[in-house]
Amino acid sequence: MLLHGTDALKQAAAAGHALPGFVAYNLETVQGITAAAEVSGRPVLIQAGSSPFKHAGREALMRLALDAAEDSAARLGVHLDHSRDIDEITVCLRAGYTSVMVDGSHLPFAENIALTREAVRRARDHGVWVEAELGALAGDEDVSTDAVAHRTAMTDPRQAAEFVAATGVDALAVAVGNVHGFTKDPVRLDLDRLAAIHEAVPVPLVLHGASGLPGGELHGALARGVAKVNVNAELRRAYLEAVRASLPDALPGSDVVSLWAAGRDAVRDAALEVIGRLNPEGETP
Repeated sequence: MLLHGTDALKQAAAAGHALPGFVAYNLETVQGITAAAEVSGRPVLIQAGSSPFKHAGREALMRLALDAAEDSAARLGVHLDHSRDIDEITVCLRAGYTSVMVDGSHLPFAENIALTREAVRRARDHGVWVEAELGALAGDEDVSTDAVAHRTAMTDPRQAAEFVAATGVDALAVAVGNVHGFTKDPVRLDLDRLAAIHEAVPVPLVLHGASGLPGGELHGALARGVAKVNVNAELRRAYLEAVRASLPDALPGSDVVSLWAAGRDAVRDAALEVIGRLNPEGETP
């Protein structure tokens, strides 16, 4: 069933948990994410967004994600991730997405506010909640590149308060030492900065680039207002490793179905492991 509204996000924030946002690229990743939500009984976001659209095609991936969510008994939101295009946001709103992320983090502060306000205005007409980003994350969303966070690009707590007040966003993605993709050395979050942001803004916080994040860092973030966590690289790695392991048996018979099934099941298992980390006490809401 489609997960509308911000109740799941707010409940996660109140409980010190986080709503997982899993990036989907194709049918098998959508199926794996959906299966994880069904097995866990937890609310989950299928993030069919701007970058995966380049691979699968926007209309095709939108329909895959929305159909999977609507047909499942699990609570599944469909989220547009990292969109810089108001027209793309509008298309997804009209298609039935339950949340969108407008990414103006590359813009000057005033322009980020203007872009985000317009996205919020359009989303309100559809009853959809909006995530925005302030600060810049290093790394590639689709390829792990051993990125290193830059302190000068981190989110400023006072600026975050001004941004949220000026835009009316429902959730704020922050840069506090997190990066996209796996890294050579363990990521260390600026938890003091995160606590100051949490104190300064009245909305739940979002942590992008959580793949491979040490448990202590992750739990520290959950205790400081992070109520949505994006995971991509862990699912990509699980998919590719499963396909590689299955390939020797599949090649003689050209059995692509077994490869796809192995990838799908690996995504499910990886997503389930993440869901467990984001809900430390293990109780079902």
